[in-house]
Amino acid sequence: MPRKKLIAGNWKMNCLSAEGTALAKAVAKQTKETKFDCDFLICPPFTLLGLVKKCLRGSKVALGAQDVHFAEKGAHTGDISPLMLKDLGCTYVIIGHSERRVDHHETNELINKKAVAAHAAGLNTVICIGETEAQRNAGETIKVCQKQISGSVPADADAKNTVIAYEPIWAIGTGKTPTSADVQEVHAAIRAALNKKLGKTIANKMRILYGGSVKPSNAAELLSLPDVDGALIGGASLKADDFIAIAKNATK
Repeated sequence: MPRKKLIAGNWKMNCLSAEGTALAKAVAKQTKETKFDCDFLICPPFTLLGLVKKCLRGSKVALGAQDVHFAEKGAHTGDISPLMLKDLGCTYVIIGHSERRVDHHETNELINKKAVAAHAAGLNTVICIGETEAQRNAGETIKVCQKQISGSVPADADAKNTVIAYEPIWAIGTGKTPTSADVQEVHAAIRAALNKKLGKTIANKMRILYGGSVKPSNAAELLSLPDVDGALIGGASLKADDFIAIAKNATK
């Protein structure tokens, strides 16, 4: 079943106002000047959401955040609610990135709760999963990913409000990537887990992105795999030319 690819940029904790504005304007400009057969998403830090929204006006690039709290409001110092993100113009939010799972000890249950709240507010979620190097070496990659799908993906998830991003933790920012065969095997297993949880129709329509050292030089091979429906890009999304170069491989 054909699924329109999604090219998403996760800026992480990078860019101040001037740099972030310039980057967003460059992405918006290049996506307007070239015809692409894919969807675009960029997720800057919270501090840049308002500025980036203005830069993306008139473009087809969606705006997303990198995390969200599950409550609508209240005594949650330092947190951001789904409705606040919606109010800022976000249409997506990344949930359960490995850096949140590791650094902030986020569990599958918490990620599920955040996704439910995000969906209730009208936000689309990019739910991240992936194994550590130790888990990979122990041959537990598929088992770990299946468990994360089972626990993190809410029952209300469908192909319209949810995207899955498979990011092997050992490949994020390291320059290492699994083989194409490994990526396809894991993505197929993820789709099978989605089938089990949500049913065949939703599983076949839901987009599964690959993330982990995606760059222009390996994008064509990764994006050509049958169960890879786009990319969640870290470091390469901080350079407009690299981000766009990756996207060009999604239109072939």
